[in-house]
Amino acid sequence: MDFANFASQLNTGTILPEGIVIITLLGVLTIDLIVGSTSSRWIGYLAVTGLFAAIVALYFQWDNTNPISFGGSFNADNFGIIFRGIVALSAAITVLISISYIEQSKTALAEFIALLLTATVGGMFVSGATDLVMIFISLETLSISSYLMTGYTKGDNRSNEAALKYLLIGAASTGVFLYGVSLLYGLSGGKTQLDAIAYGISNGHLGQSLAIVIALVFMTAGIGFKISAAPFHQWTPDVYEGAPTPVIAFLSVGSKAAGFALAIRILTNVFPSLVEEWELVFTTLAVLSMILGNVVALAQTSMKRMLAYSSIAQAGFVMIGLVAGTETGYASMVFYLLVYLFMNLCAFTCVILFSLRTGTDQISEYSGLYQKDPTLTFGLSISLLSLGGIPPLAGFFGKIYLFWAGWQAELYGLVVLGLITSVVSIYYYIRVVKMMVVKEPQEMSEVVKNYPKITWNLPGFRPLQIVLIVTLIATSIAGILSNPLFTLASNSITHTSMFPNSMVEITQLGGIGPSTTEEL
Repeated sequence: MDFANFASQLNTGTILPEGIVIITLLGVLTIDLIVGSTSSRWIGYLAVTGLFAAIVALYFQWDNTNPISFGGSFNADNFGIIFRGIVALSAAITVLISISYIEQSKTALAEFIALLLTATVGGMFVSGATDLVMIFISLETLSISSYLMTGYTKGDNRSNEAALKYLLIGAASTGVFLYGVSLLYGLSGGKTQLDAIAYGISNGHLGQSLAIVIALVFMTAGIGFKISAAPFHQWTPDVYEGAPTPVIAFLSVGSKAAGFALAIRILTNVFPSLVEEWELVFTTLAVLSMILGNVVALAQTSMKRMLAYSSIAQAGFVMIGLVAGTETGYASMVFYLLVYLFMNLCAFTCVILFSLRTGTDQISEYSGLYQKDPTLTFGLSISLLSLGGIPPLAGFFGKIYLFWAGWQAELYGLVVLGLITSVVSIYYYIRVVKMMVVKEPQEMSEVVKNYPKITWNLPGFRPLQIVLIVTLIATSIAGILSNPLFTLASNSITHTSMFPNSMVEITQLGGIGPSTTEEL
């Protein structure tokens, strides 16, 4: 094979966005090594610039006519592009909200950003990987970086405990996932690429064999850990409570999105003969996640733990689209993850601001916040109401698309359960909102009574202000502009070769918007 043919098979241009992130990572480390701590804030802005450059590169790869690269190990199709964009955008926002937080924790910002960019590269590669080796390496890149970020504030015992729990449970899930991978490798005759595995299993008439079912179960367990679906959620509450808040902001969006991208790609490519089996498995996960996440969240006293169980419940809602197994369902998942990015990161930005000013994250301490900080109260209220699915916010239309996709797929019980648990979630979200807007001075918490004077001129607070405004606006208007966003989500499915079926249902669903929602 001559060099020209070898280079054409590599098709390295498809990983230009990841290359930009890697170059940014090296630039962050180099500048910090040369200049030192005086450049910390500029390092943050450099990282954000590199991440947005990667998103621009992803934009220009849309509808790429030759998305396959590295001998079939990576696919830069529209489906992968949209998830890689979600991971990169969540990382960019996380960098902005972490500058002041990390500086106040008396730890080095450059090393934190380097770990975050490493996790971003791993998540982006997971979203497009079509080879078992690349999938595993990318997952471990994402996971190990996440473990390190979780325990980054070494002086905090809660952070150390969270990192240890995350590492132990994560290592176990990795072993389980790897066992499923090894079964697929052996049953397919030594193939590592997903398409080749599916072909090898089909040729060997192993589509319904017990070994394939076992491989499916083990790989599902590994994916369930990554998306924090019950009963693989044990790490989530403790990690969310103990880890630095910017870290869990990234894990709740970027890591979860990469996990769902991996789930869709593996299930549709490798297990087409076990559709009923994996739909049953994920139906069970969705039911457990929606019930456990929403019910246990009612009893939480910590805002971060409440958002942890909320994240588990949100994974259950997203899995309705996965269980539907249709292009409409997958497009609804993409759309919901897009709006979830903004409303969840808006909530975490508010939590970070409150903790920086008060040093606590207890829900009871938010009492009377409206009288001292109306901007923060408004931002947190909008994000929580959107997570609860209150119209006309983004979360409402996200759930409408998911539930309608499930209804079209005749998942009536799952949709009804989703509606019921959504009502339950509204209670614990509104409880926080009600507590913040109490009017009686005697109902104000001691922390809020001693609330510091609000100023955005302090070093590191300006990026937090920008993120709060941008995510708040996006959360507020994404519902009104749901049709363009859903069209984008639909195109990521319709223009992807692993979804070859007719897209009639997406065309029908694409007409749903603020003016036609009543027809549902």
